Amino acid sequence: MLVGDEKGRQDLPETGGNDNMTAILQPPSAFMPASPNTPITTLLARIPLFSGLAPEELVRIAQGTREIVAAKGKTLFHRGDQPTGFHLVTQGQVKLAVSSSQGSEKVVEILSQGQLFGVAMMFLGKPYITHAQTLKDSRLLFISKSAVYDELERNPRLAHAIIKALSMRLFDLISDVEAYSLHTGRQRVIDYLLDAADTPTLPLVIDLPTSKGIVASRLNLTQEHFSRILRELVDAELIVVEGRKIIVPDIPALRNHKH
Repeated sequence: MLVGDEKGRQDLPETGGNDNMTAILQPPSAFMPASPNTPITTLLARIPLFSGLAPEELVRIAQGTREIVAAKGKTLFHRGDQPTGFHLVTQGQVKLAVSSSQGSEKVVEILSQGQLFGVAMMFLGKPYITHAQTLKDSRLLFISKSAVYDELERNPRLAHAIIKALSMRLFDLISDVEAYSLHTGRQRVIDYLLDAADTPTLPLVIDLPTSKGIVASRLNLTQEHFSRILRELVDAELIVVEGRKIIVPDIPALRNHKH
C-alpha cells in the first residue's frame, strides 16, 4: 500500500480531505522535535514502547520501519483498510475519525508528536475502524507488523511494554466514556482547558492544537455548543479568547466553575 524510496521515505499521493479534529493526550514530554536527518533508531528510542531496547534491537526494528512525509489533509488510511503495522507521529498532527453515511464526522483522537496509533488493530488483525488524516504537514514512522512480531519472538520485554501501552489506551478510552456519559459539556471544556497547558503558571495560556470545530468534535460537542460554552466563560471573565489562544487568568476560579 505504501511504496518508499531507497532511503525508506515515502510521500503519500494526493487524496481528498477536509480541515475539520487521542484521548486529548499530550505527547510524551521526552520526545524531542525531529529533524529530517534524525536516524530512525533515534526516533524509536525516544518513545516509551521501545526506549528499553538495546541498540541492536532498535536496528532490527528500524529495518522494518519507513518514514512517511505527508502534507496537511492527506489520508494515511481509510476505514476498512487492513493494517500491516502501526504509526508514530514524529512531526505534525493526525486525527482519527469516523464518518456517517450522511457525511458527518466524529473525531475520536487528535495525535501529535511522539504518539502512536494503530497498535491494537495491528495485533487484532482486523480492518481499521477509523480513518486517519493529517491536520498539519507531518512526518511519521510506519513500523511494520513483521518487524514487531520478529522482535517479540526474541524479546519478552517488548511484550511487556506493548501490554502496558495497550492497557493505557484502554484506560484512556474508559475515561473518555466516563466524561461523555457523566460530565456536562461545560465540565468537559473546562477539564480540557486545564489539562491542555504544559505548566500550570499564571496566566494560563492554551494554544488550541487545531480548529475549534475539530476540538469540539473530540469533546463530543457540536461546534456551536463549544463556541457557546467559550462565550459563557468569556462573559464570566474566566477566560480570554484570542483566535486559537485561550488565556485563563485564574485557574481556581475556572475549576470551581465546573460545579
